[in-house]
Amino acid sequence: MAMTRGRDANMAYVAVDQPDVAHVGPRPGNDVASTARSVLDSVLQHIGAELSAHETIAVEQDARGSIAQLAAEYETIAAAAQRDGWASMLRETGLSESQADDAIHSEAFGALTAELRRAEAHHLHVRSLLQRTIVARGFEDAQDIAAVLQSRIASVIAHGAGAGRPRLEPAMVVGLIPSAMGPMEPDMRRALDDRSAMMEARARYLLDAALLAKAPWTRVLGPAPRGSAAADWRHSACTVAAYRDRYGVLGARALGLPPRSIAQERDAAHARAALRGAQHLAEKDRTYGAPETAVQPGLPPVGIRF
Repeated sequence: MAMTRGRDANMAYVAVDQPDVAHVGPRPGNDVASTARSVLDSVLQHIGAELSAHETIAVEQDARGSIAQLAAEYETIAAAAQRDGWASMLRETGLSESQADDAIHSEAFGALTAELRRAEAHHLHVRSLLQRTIVARGFEDAQDIAAVLQSRIASVIAHGAGAGRPRLEPAMVVGLIPSAMGPMEPDMRRALDDRSAMMEARARYLLDAALLAKAPWTRVLGPAPRGSAAADWRHSACTVAAYRDRYGVLGARALGLPPRSIAQERDAAHARAALRGAQHLAEKDRTYGAPETAVQPGLPPVGIRF
């Protein structure tokens, strides 16, 4: 409800009568004993029903700059930028021409390419992975080859069974979103790099703001260590902050409620690992950190721990 300032007086008229139930039927929540005061009380208690123009702009800008929004844009651009490359690879890795056509034109092709991007971000040799996945089992009973391939590749990644896989940290934006790698058009690469940089900056900002405000969820990270471990601790803590922003976690629990989808469960696994990493670094710093008691001249060293 909004009102303008009147010149002589302000008057609000509240309708308390109900529609004729013979025509529209009773509605859930209708209060047959409504009074003008009860209606106005209900309106006044509905805080935030009308935002100012400034508040509306701020909320909209925050939503557009959120990791949820930027990640969606990043993944959409990556799918478009790499589509032709993945399609060409699929035609060259053991499928018949008709099977490849069916897979490329399947509704599941987008999910398959997202899985291939994830495999690449985990430093798997994607071409070899596809060839082995196709040769290992046929597709005689498969109704959707793209969906079957996506499931098989997801299983390989989940179990870490890629042959020759190097022990490298996955290439992830803010620790969650698989990086789009390989050749692509320069404008696509710039668009992806821009959004990657914005997500990283957003995660750093959210972490710093939470630490400054002493947000309850930051306590589980442990205190930031000193020295060379500080950067690794911040990197892990930023992944937790990014997860919270992507999935709208607002409570005191660092990772909020249990995941509601397979995609969120994957992100939650990364976030849990990052949380454990931050805690480990904080605990290690407490155990092996600098001495807490100064050494006075003429006295033996006290409180020095190694």
